[in-house]
Parts: sequence; C-alpha cells; structure tokens
Amino acid sequence: MSEPGTPPVIGVIGGSGLYDIAGLANTRWERVETPFGTPSDALLFGELDGQRVIFLPRHGRGHRIPPSGINFRANIAALKQAGASEIVSMSAVGSLRADLPPGTFVIVDQFIDRTFAREKSFFGPGLVAHVSMAHPVCARLGAALEESATDLGLPVRRGGTYLVMEGPQFSSRAESELYRTWDCAVIGMTNMPEAKLAREAEMCYATVAMVTDYDCWHEDHDHVTVDQVVKVLHENADRARALIRAVVPRLAGRRTACGEGCHRVLDNALITAPDARDPALAARLAVIAGRVLNP
Repeated sequence: MSEPGTPPVIGVIGGSGLYDIAGLANTRWERVETPFGTPSDALLFGELDGQRVIFLPRHGRGHRIPPSGINFRANIAALKQAGASEIVSMSAVGSLRADLPPGTFVIVDQFIDRTFAREKSFFGPGLVAHVSMAHPVCARLGAALEESATDLGLPVRRGGTYLVMEGPQFSSRAESELYRTWDCAVIGMTNMPEAKLAREAEMCYATVAMVTDYDCWHEDHDHVTVDQVVKVLHENADRARALIRAVVPRLAGRRTACGEGCHRVLDNALITAPDARDPALAARLAVIAGRVLNP
C-alpha cells in the first residue's frame, strides 16, 4: 500500500487579488461538488514542470464572497477530493508590527482564532474527533516557501502569529492595540477555520501572509488611500504567482508521507467507538477520513 499523501499534489488557495495562476500547462477549470456543499469557485487543474497543481480562489473569481460567507469545509473537501495532499495558502493581511511593512511576505507559524460564525470541523455529533493544533503549519512547506522566496529576492519573514478576526469590518484601534500586546504579527480574516480543516483532512498546510497595509494602530494608517492598498495588493499577487512557480518544484517528487506527520493526523484522533458512529456522518466523511474509517 502506498504512503498516505503520495504522490504529492499541490493545492494552492488564492487570497485577495490572486484569482488565477499563470504558467500552468494542460489547464482546465472544473466545478466540484462535495458532501459539505459547493466550494468558492471551480478548481483550476494544471501542471508545472510535470507536477500536478490544483488552484482555488478563496473568494471566487472577481472576489464575490466575503470572509464569513466562505464555505471553508467545501473548499478543503474539494481540494482533498481532487487529490491535493498539501496546501499553500496565500492571504492578504494587515501588519501589526513596524518591522513588517507593506509588501512583506510572512510565512506564519501560529494562529489565534477569533472567528465565531463559521463551521470549524468536519466532525460532529455521531463521529467525534480531536486533532492537535499545537503546530498548525507544516514546517516542511514553510521551509520550502522561505527558500523559494529568498531565492526570488522577496521581502520574506519566517515565523509570526496570524490573528484571524471574523470581519468583514476591520479592527477598532483598541482591538488592534490589544492584538499587538499578544505579540501577533499580522491580522486577517480568512485562515481560520481553513487551517483547522486542512489539519483534519490530513493535508500539509502553510500560509504566506502578504502584507498590504499597517492595521489601524499605526500613526500613518489614516493617511493610507484605497489606491495605495490596491497597488500593493496587485504587486503582492504578481510576487505570489512567482513564489508558487518557484516552490512547486521543491515540493515535487516526495515518495513518503510528510515527515511532520501531516498525513497521519487522524491515526489517534477518532474518539467515538466504531459501533456508536453515525453511518450518515461517516459516509459524508469518507473523502476526509476514509483512510482511518475504512482501513
């Protein structure tokens, strides 16, 4: 039997400003339905130097879906169902630190989840599972992203905490200052529950947080115009495409399951006894947890 997560298929989730990937070969857009609903958009299937890549625009092409309206479960399920084994998540964020100016790419390693209106698990009554989120980012993916960004000469910072707020409104000044006392590096609205669901789906996951502006704590915040933010957003999107093209070859050719344990997260996570499990929920979970539900 082959190792879980092999051969690798690279899933990419595009954030604000990143709605496609140029340079892929043999491309096709294909709509995918999942047991958890409809994802944000069709999936873009393609290849980069022979490596399979699957792209999903998180907000839909044209940015149609607000953060709280994203069906995160369907997005992750669609990528898993399509064969993706790792996810590189691109996300536009605000900076909570003076040394992370607009244009910086932060490869985050921790999250604080302040969202409250979203479905956060594939599991539930009738089939309960608890996965560890102590280390929510795959260090292997993070290292590959850091190396690729450095080779490209991008302004990159490895490590930092991403505070995920509900939105769609931005923070108050008091909230922004509070998050700074928590030693958060960046703030955004989209990486939770995305990272939690990717962990439950046994997929490697890493985030590139692309800074577009300082959050409202900064003294120059009120002088930033929408045009300036949009300009940085587009520049970041162009750099993100270059980063994806650079990192995919580094992630290709893996012949064993991820050494970080990402592809075996569910080995000891299911707590509901087999004879007490809800058959209907188990059937819905086949694409997510079939490896352990139907060994």
